[in-house]
Amino acid sequence: MNEKKINIIKVAAVAVIFFCMAVAGYLFYEHRTYKEPVVVSEGCTEVKKLSDYCDIIKGTVNDCNVYIFDSGVEGGTFLIWGSTHPEEPAGPMAAELMVENLKVTQGKVIIIDRMNTSASTNTRVGEAYPRFFTYETDWGTKVWRFGDRHANQLDSWPDPEVYIHYPSGQNLANVDIRNANRNWPGKEDGLLTERTAYAVMQLIDAEGVDMTLDMHEAELEYTVENTIVVHEKAQAVGAMVSMMLTSQTFDVPVGMEFSPKALHGLSHREVGDYSDAASYLVEVAEPMLDRIRGITDEELLMSGKDRFVMKAGEHGLLYAPIDESGWPIEKRVARHVAVATKIMEVNNTVNADQTILIEGIPTYEEIMANGLAGYYHNPDTAPAERVYYD
Repeated sequence: MNEKKINIIKVAAVAVIFFCMAVAGYLFYEHRTYKEPVVVSEGCTEVKKLSDYCDIIKGTVNDCNVYIFDSGVEGGTFLIWGSTHPEEPAGPMAAELMVENLKVTQGKVIIIDRMNTSASTNTRVGEAYPRFFTYETDWGTKVWRFGDRHANQLDSWPDPEVYIHYPSGQNLANVDIRNANRNWPGKEDGLLTERTAYAVMQLIDAEGVDMTLDMHEAELEYTVENTIVVHEKAQAVGAMVSMMLTSQTFDVPVGMEFSPKALHGLSHREVGDYSDAASYLVEVAEPMLDRIRGITDEELLMSGKDRFVMKAGEHGLLYAPIDESGWPIEKRVARHVAVATKIMEVNNTVNADQTILIEGIPTYEEIMANGLAGYYHNPDTAPAERVYYD
């Protein structure tokens, strides 16, 4: 091969490399900068930023919107959030459904649908995760960012050799310093997720929050599955919620587990320990998180159908049932919404001074019958003052 041909090959190779870099850069930029429109309901009385409660988060990607629904009538205060782990989409989808439809007639409800925004701009290396996921509505396609468990290293650097949880001193995996559910109750001068948890704790204190709910999903191989994990302050209400939803509503039972006192950094433990609030965390099955899954794509994420996970179930390797119907996103969101509303309902009877009365939120049966399409609203036709971006 002569020198001219070699030079042509070199130039072509460099051109291909730069083309691939340009495409990758564009895809990365599009994912990181995409803003998710939210149409708040007419019952939303105020939208704050997390930095309004604690300015250490101001100017960061995790300075998220805080949606407040205040009836003006004395009662309890309930804080609900999703997207602790953005690879678990039922949480932010359920939170946004409530933001777009909720009206509170007694007490106050506060909702954060993107608590760990940084992690929604990240991806799981080597897992072929989609960048976005979508849902077809009555007005068009609604789009969310898909992410990872851990905050983006562009926002949180460096990871330590060993993550030492504050204030317990417990040693955790180094990447858990970017895991928003290993950082509670937070650290004022820590890295991003530590500061985010600290800021949310300031919100809890400032708003006099009585209850918190952290919404998650988990692989079917995980033991804590279809479960409400409760701090001891929430045990009475949590037990009733579990029994009522299992006996009256859900086809697959929702259990209740006590928050382990020796395991630190999790919201169900630390929020209850370091505030006056009773803390809850709810898990629902998400087959895409299972290691034994098949093709990793948006179809699996939203349908929850996977023949490999089903085969594992046949061999007794799972902690949740799965059949040909899978675990569709409608069912996962419906379960989260049902748990949130049932916590309020039961707490009203157990702690009457914390009564919260709401309207506008669909029941589990309504979501299962109607799907989610009718509960998300068109930002292009909504009044501009009701449209926010996460």
